[in-house]
Amino acid sequence: MTGCWMGFEEFAAACGLRLLRSAWLLTGDRHLAEDLLQTALARTWPKWGRIADEQPEAYVRRVMVNVHASWWRRAWRREVPHCELPDTPAGLDRFGEADQEQELASLLRQLPKRQRAVVVLRYLEDLSVEDTAELLGCSTGTVKSQAAKALRTLRDRLPAPEWAATGGR
Repeated sequence: MTGCWMGFEEFAAACGLRLLRSAWLLTGDRHLAEDLLQTALARTWPKWGRIADEQPEAYVRRVMVNVHASWWRRAWRREVPHCELPDTPAGLDRFGEADQEQELASLLRQLPKRQRAVVVLRYLEDLSVEDTAELLGCSTGTVKSQAAKALRTLRDRLPAPEWAATGGR
């Protein structure tokens, strides 16, 4: 049923179900089979003029086998999706982390502008004392003193972590 008289679209329509079945037998998963067939057809299309007169269906099957083998070797292939999410590890509270980030951002906004700029540049942007001083147009001593004041203010205003109340136990 294949041959030079048939264009690529006609070939895909005529042989698609058989090729999809082969892809499903390779992958064991309908969605992966569709992805595999689509990838194989995408790789075959640019060569269509050269292979249309020969055995294009066999060519596409060979491409599917090669693509599937390359997928199998990839690390992500070992990941298996599940319907249910696993339990979160003990002590991991994503909402609590977001709350802490919001609280810290609020406390940063309460600092005087110079102290806030020093904290952001030094600790969040990871600039050196010298680079921070140059950027702010002040001395390195000013950067150090403003950082010390800002950190003291933040420590005083931030609530103690839960583990601190138990003595680290």
